[in-house]
Amino acid sequence: MSQPAALDKRDEPVAAAAAAAAPTRVPLSLGEMFMVGGLAGCAAVTVTNVAETMKTRLQLQGELVKADANAPRVYKNVWDVFRKTWRNEGIRGLQRGLLPAYGYQILLNGSRLGFYEPVRHIINRTAGYVPDAGVAWTAIMAGATTGCIGATLGSPLFLIKARMQAYSPVLPVGAQHYYRNSWDALSTIVRANGIKGLYQGVSAAILRTACGSSVQLPSYNYSKYIFKKYGIIKNDGFAMYLAASGVSGVVVCAAMQPADTVLTRMYNQNTVTDPVTGKTRGALYSNPIDCLWKTFKTEGIKGWYKGTTAHFLRIAPHTVITLVANELIGNEYKRITGRG
Repeated sequence: MSQPAALDKRDEPVAAAAAAAAPTRVPLSLGEMFMVGGLAGCAAVTVTNVAETMKTRLQLQGELVKADANAPRVYKNVWDVFRKTWRNEGIRGLQRGLLPAYGYQILLNGSRLGFYEPVRHIINRTAGYVPDAGVAWTAIMAGATTGCIGATLGSPLFLIKARMQAYSPVLPVGAQHYYRNSWDALSTIVRANGIKGLYQGVSAAILRTACGSSVQLPSYNYSKYIFKKYGIIKNDGFAMYLAASGVSGVVVCAAMQPADTVLTRMYNQNTVTDPVTGKTRGALYSNPIDCLWKTFKTEGIKGWYKGTTAHFLRIAPHTVITLVANELIGNEYKRITGRG
């Protein structure tokens, strides 16, 4: 019985040397995670901005007008938006607002994906759990918190993007704001309404993003857990990322559709000066709840779900590409920096 012990002792220096030579696994910093998440969002929005433009125009069509099946409509459905926009405005029309969309995605997904795990760990510790514990309510809270941070940071860019996408020189719907480019939009809004004008509708952005972010990563991570537990997909990899992000995309679309319609309308509305207070306010809606109520009262529940098909065509691939790209870019970055 002494021989194996002797062999183990002789192996100890070799094992120690191997452990010393192995690279130390250093986790990504907040800045690095922010960068990875932002790049993933940019990859996604390059593909999905066309669907976002179509969704925006459908959500603004018939705004605060009582539904009438016989009333003429500019756009019949999402495919009609694509066809008419392509015919009249070309690819530039379909990709309106792409540049501010990149900036928004860097700020939103950099925060939402980059800060998610640190915030979840903080909430877990505060609640008395192990930092890595998988707790549903702390995961949802972390997703909502990081989403709200990103939405607030990126709100001015989303405002510009929404207005640029709503503008059509041929078939306009909703309020129309013509800007030569993103910088012209930024300077025009600041000249007219000051810095505060860039944050018009930020409360709607927080509501929308909280609805989506609170379920995006939790549903993604939970889907991966279920796939592994029941042997549907056994190992991490592209197939796992694709399947889990597909589930997450459906969940996100269902959770945020009404808030997304509210956001589009609040950002695109004109502003007026209140005759009593002298302050600038939205011409149609004072806050997200007011927008939800007025839309429901005039257009019914269908008003909340205008553009749902376009929204799904946007959010499903956007969620898939964002989450898959976040995994792949993060893994490649770790490999390049010797932390893989």
